[in-house]
Amino acid sequence: MSRSYSLCNSDEEKHRYVVAVARDVNSRGGSSLMHEGLRIGQVLKISPPRNHFALNESADHTVLVAGGIGVTPLWCMVQRLESLGKSWELHYATRSRSHAAFLGELQVVHQRAQGLVHLHFDSESGVLDIPRIFAAHTPANTHFYCCGPIPMLDAFTSAAKTLPEDQVHVEYFKAKDAAVTSGGVQVTLAKSKKVVTVEEGKTVLDAILGAGVDIPYSCMEGICGSCEVAVLEGEPDHHDSVLSDKQRKSNKTMIVCCSGAKSAHLVLDL
Repeated sequence: MSRSYSLCNSDEEKHRYVVAVARDVNSRGGSSLMHEGLRIGQVLKISPPRNHFALNESADHTVLVAGGIGVTPLWCMVQRLESLGKSWELHYATRSRSHAAFLGELQVVHQRAQGLVHLHFDSESGVLDIPRIFAAHTPANTHFYCCGPIPMLDAFTSAAKTLPEDQVHVEYFKAKDAAVTSGGVQVTLAKSKKVVTVEEGKTVLDAILGAGVDIPYSCMEGICGSCEVAVLEGEPDHHDSVLSDKQRKSNKTMIVCCSGAKSAHLVLDL
């Protein structure tokens, strides 16, 4: 089992990684294992950190919007922005106070810097008004970030549609689109000199692994970016939640666990 989690602690801490894992009643196995199976002292195999949700530290102002456990990468950003002395604000929405992660830490920051942390609980105030957050800011060199459930991300991207793409940043922790499993695509692996056909009901990643080619992968949903591969020929059918619109339009890379092909043939740098 392999899962990806956001690092939550300050990058000034070099001796440890800190993650926060919500206990999901609909877990596919990851959160159940973390909450029920792990023990103090147990050794886990991890990869080096990867970052598909990078913080632009040159922004004049940073607006962070978090929903539920989606606060984890944004809490890390808060700590970084604080250490740099940059201008920022956080809007954090959960169903109720009992569902809020890092509530104590955020309240400490709020007391130290009034007006920066905005806590919103649906049970007390209804759904967070995301368009109002955008309306309160001048877009010039303000960067907006969001991580949370899909309805929040949809509202966020809709409210941000008039802004330059490079000022709007999102991270999904659940897949937005289903993986492409229609099959029928021929895939050439340039380095391995293998040619495989993706069968119906299988993904491109399934075909690659079935050919005996080792490739990093994790979420199997197109949200972590572990299985990103360079495309040498062909046109991918992008169904991931990682690549930017610019990257998708370039067709120079694809996330093979969920994306297919619009062309009959793909050549991948594997």
